[in-house]
Amino acid sequence: MAVEKPIRVLIVDDHAMVRKGLAAFLLVKADLELAGEASNGEEALRLCEQLRPEVILMDLKMPKLDGVAATRAIKSRYPHIQVIALTSFQEKELVQEAIRAGAISYLLKNVSADDLAEAIRAASAGRSVLDPQALQALVQDVSPAAPDLGHDLTAREREVLALLVQGLTNPAIAARLVVSRATVKAHVSSILAKLGASTRAEAIRLALQHQLVP
Repeated sequence: MAVEKPIRVLIVDDHAMVRKGLAAFLLVKADLELAGEASNGEEALRLCEQLRPEVILMDLKMPKLDGVAATRAIKSRYPHIQVIALTSFQEKELVQEAIRAGAISYLLKNVSADDLAEAIRAASAGRSVLDPQALQALVQDVSPAAPDLGHDLTAREREVLALLVQGLTNPAIAARLVVSRATVKAHVSSILAKLGASTRAEAIRLALQHQLVP
């Protein structure tokens, strides 16, 4: 029986003690592997090509290149790399900016070790995990609402969108709706296009903000 490769994680934070703590946490999880560390966004961008991480734990407040700008640059060059915004700040603007930049998940640094591990596994599988306070910030997004946003979503697409908001992966959605994974993938692509969203997390933000799902 083949043993699955551990998920390679890059830690990006300008505080050495935070990096040390996160690195120590990764060492005790058999399915997670420390790919490397970076102290700012510029360094993280350089290391992506060299270290090829699958998931990045990204601080947002850093010198040289902050986490939002670094996330945007990394997702542009390496769209397969998933970024988890991990910060001690709770300003809703930061949440919105991080998600718009392409972060798949947003967590506060007081997250438990087990919850962080689950978020990394979820990100690797393409699934979003948002801190409850982050979800509240997304719902309270003050950007101008598009009155016709989502009006052309089909009933099935709204059903798929609701399951995305619940955090289900494509295989889980396929099992729930008794359809093929290819069908779910097509629905998700259509939803993103109709909402003008670049990522699943952005689609979730729009769905919550504009109450597109129950």
